[in-house]
Amino acid sequence: MNPFVLYIMLLSLGLGTTLTFASSHWLMAWMGLEINTLAIIPLMIQQYHPRAVEASIKYFLTQAMAATLMLFLTTSNAWVTGQWDIQHLSHPALVTMTALALGLKMGLAPLHFWLPEVMQGLNLYTGMLLITWQKLAPMMLIYQLAPQIKPPLIMALAVLSALIGGWGGLNQTQLRKIMAYSSIAHMGWMMAVIKYAPDLMMLNLIIYIVLTCSIFMTINMISATKINNLAVGWSKTPTFVMLMIVILLSLGGLPPLTGFMPKWLIMQELTKQMMPMMATLMAMAALISLFFYLRVCYGSSLTTSPNTNNALTPWRLKSMIPSTLISSTSVATTMLLPLTPTILMIVSW
Repeated sequence: MNPFVLYIMLLSLGLGTTLTFASSHWLMAWMGLEINTLAIIPLMIQQYHPRAVEASIKYFLTQAMAATLMLFLTTSNAWVTGQWDIQHLSHPALVTMTALALGLKMGLAPLHFWLPEVMQGLNLYTGMLLITWQKLAPMMLIYQLAPQIKPPLIMALAVLSALIGGWGGLNQTQLRKIMAYSSIAHMGWMMAVIKYAPDLMMLNLIIYIVLTCSIFMTINMISATKINNLAVGWSKTPTFVMLMIVILLSLGGLPPLTGFMPKWLIMQELTKQMMPMMATLMAMAALISLFFYLRVCYGSSLTTSPNTNNALTPWRLKSMIPSTLISSTSVATTMLLPLTPTILMIVSW
């Protein structure tokens, strides 16, 4: 892609997200979401591969349906109440349907079916944008709507996302699909606490973005898209494979890594809200997700895949790509747990 076109698309992504963040008006927020959608589609289709074309079409149709539903609901609210304020929806049915439309935009279960299929058709960096940056705008709208959403709906979306995100990743061999189901599970953890402690949701979102960017950059350095591609990674780039294993364990929420921090704080908050059953369900769902993270770790370090490797055998040479960003994000994924009180104080402030 032409560098100037790439610059315009990335600038449009930033503009759309910023516009949604700064909006208190539903129409302006909707415009920001649409700018985001239209800006990422050229990035999806830049390789002009049949899978990329298919993924772009699926993404466009899904996002168009969610945006149309959201615009219809907010227009209905403006017709009834005479106002477009985001935090003042008039009817519980409108709040519920708007939350579901935003859930469809993010890929929350049970509206998640498009996300793994779209991820499979993208390259690693575009997939990273899809499950990190593209979550920000709709998550901020749900953040503003959360006080009006009924708790049973939020809890149902949270539990379904955590469970389906874990179960869906068990059978996968494609790393991009595994990361898509990981994204669904992490969105469930954020939804579980968004009504009771929005600051913890923000903390979880920030840590999730750092962890996901780190794992995608590491996988890109190894040049792997499937689990059996990782079998040759240990002899090619052992440092990056070891780093990938640590980041995956952090994504799974194992102490003493950074990924344990949001899960620990969310379970503590759910317990304080007198919801021990909810906390137990979320913990069990985290164990399911941990299984497929460990499966990737096992396939990359402790065994050689018995399957025929269809990919080209990579040259066993050191990569000359600068790794400053990977170094900083990797440190953040592994060493922030001792700073939990300070980080929590900053986020709460």
